[in-house]
Parts: sequence; C-alpha cells; structure tokens
Amino acid sequence: MTLPEDLLPDLNDGLRRLGLDDPGLSARLLDYLGLLVQWNRTYNLTAIRDPREMLVKHLLDSLAMHRHVGPGRLADLGAGAGLPGIPLALAVPGLEVTLVESAGKKARFMREVKRRLGIEAIEVVEGRAEALDRPGHYDCLVARALGTLAMILDIGGHLLAPAGRLLAMKGAIPHEEIAALPPGWAVSAIEPLTVPGLAAERHLLVVTRQPHPPPANTRTEPA
Repeated sequence: MTLPEDLLPDLNDGLRRLGLDDPGLSARLLDYLGLLVQWNRTYNLTAIRDPREMLVKHLLDSLAMHRHVGPGRLADLGAGAGLPGIPLALAVPGLEVTLVESAGKKARFMREVKRRLGIEAIEVVEGRAEALDRPGHYDCLVARALGTLAMILDIGGHLLAPAGRLLAMKGAIPHEEIAALPPGWAVSAIEPLTVPGLAAERHLLVVTRQPHPPPANTRTEPA
C-alpha cells in the first residue's frame, strides 16, 4: 500500500516529540500503517479512513504512553487492529505483547502484520480476555477502548501479576469510573499525555492492587 509521501516527516516529527529517536522505527510503523489502510478498505477494522488521521489518532496516540511501559509481558485486551499493542511492541525493547481479540477478521489482520513485518515480540490470541487461562502472567494490561475500568478488571484482572498494572488510556479524567473501581483496586497514578498533532485531552490511569492491611492483633495477654 502506497502512503502519502509527506507522512514520513510528520511521523518523524511526532516520534521526536515523544522522545522516540530510533531511526528504524518510523519505517516499520509506516509498514504497519500501510497494511492497516489496505485491509481497512475491505474489512472495516477502524472507522478512521484518512492515513494522516490514522497517524495521529492511532500511531502517535498509542505511543504517547511508551514511557510508562518497560520490558516484560503486556496484554492488550480488545486489541482491535493491534492498537496500542503493535506500536508499543515496535517501540519498546524487551516488551512481549499478547494481542487479545475476539473478532476473527481483526485477529487475522494482526497475524498478517506479525508475518509481514516479522514482529517476533507479538502473539495474537483469538478469543475473549475472560477466557484466557494465564492467571498472574502479565506485568501490564492495556485496553484502549474496551470499556470502563471496572469492566476491564472484571474480564482481565486475573491476568495481572500481583504487582502488575492496568494502564488505561482515557480522555478526561473519569472520576465516576475511578469511584466505581471494585474492592482491592485503586488508581495509583494519573498521568497527562501529550499526543503530537492532537488537541484533545488525554490521560493515562495506572491501576494497581491495593496492599492487604496487616491482620489485627488478636493475641490476648495472660491474666
């Protein structure tokens, strides 16, 4: 798929502003974007059609959180067309990404991306997150447009290691969702995100398990 020639300087500028200076990253991201544009014509993977809009709202938006992701295991729940998991896998060394998606056409697309781009760091799981039998396996969960914080934890919380983190990408701070978190979970950080080329408000919420309180001292003193 041939993309507009002026996308490369725009992408390079956006990556520079995000602190991503890997010279090979932009070419691989554009290869991914080209496949997305091509498949989207037939399979309707995303409502956004304009490659320039995809560059900002898909690629750069996904990568705005890269500083909060390090080496380890990450599960992208409801990955759709592979966002944010595929851009993060390309940008973060040592990151192993499992892309979980129940829609067959989207899972097929992500497998084709893995094959065509030779991305060894991603695994595509076709199925529902709640059915994934890997308790405590992941250091991070991400879910870009899956639902409320409580819903994400309900279907995927079992996948997180004891010290694992849910990294939830949101627009404005969702105070009602935070108040509705299930017992045992809490927001440990709220980080504003700046997406190059996007004026909309963006925040990253870090959700972790709350530490268990120490047991009460029930020892009785001798009379």
